[in-house]
Amino acid sequence: MTLLSTRQLSKSFGGLQALRNVDFDLERGRIRALIGPNGAGKSTFVGAVCGRFRVTSGNVIFNGNDITRLPAHHRIGLGIAYSFQITSVFDRLTVHENVALGVRRHLKANQERVNKQVCAALDKTGLRNRADQLAGDLSYGHQRLLEIAMGLGQNPQLFIMDEPTQGLAESEVDAFQDLLQTLCQETTILLIEHNMKVVMDCADDITVLNFGEVLAEGPPAKIQKNEKVQHAYFGTQT
Repeated sequence: MTLLSTRQLSKSFGGLQALRNVDFDLERGRIRALIGPNGAGKSTFVGAVCGRFRVTSGNVIFNGNDITRLPAHHRIGLGIAYSFQITSVFDRLTVHENVALGVRRHLKANQERVNKQVCAALDKTGLRNRADQLAGDLSYGHQRLLEIAMGLGQNPQLFIMDEPTQGLAESEVDAFQDLLQTLCQETTILLIEHNMKVVMDCADDITVLNFGEVLAEGPPAKIQKNEKVQHAYFGTQT
């Protein structure tokens, strides 16, 4: 079943056409990676899906409903979580409090249920033993994990991760891949990522953007062999 679709999605910033007639489908329970060279339109596409940008034309369909004109906070309420390319945590709050903020908005429940949900998210990301630590005192890698925990606390149907391995050490990237394989059992994931090992190892399907248009789509093995992708993204031609 398709969870997220876009049809003829276009976005212009003045005279710049950032997206042009993008058709996109993400099936429930899958990991789809969105890749492409810098300036390909990845961040604009994600912004359009999340509601950060108002599209010029086209439609965004989530769970069978047209959400094209919905504001970002309403999309969060429908089950879309998003981790930013640049870490966005509340430095002066504890790890537990950071996650609890999103959980309270989602559950609107008593403190006991909120705490249970927060602890579950921290367990999944390996941060339970850092619950009382200030977020600003965490290492960069742990702040990235905290962002993921903040998204998981909302029980999202769709989790959009924008460059989650950026700045991580090799060992942290390996741990993230293990986490991703666990998370995909409970949520659908749209992964924007430059680390090709992560993409090829973890993604079920890949969409390649170039100059705001879909260049290619398919499973990792097919994308690796695509000559247009090799030329546009990797700078080589097979």
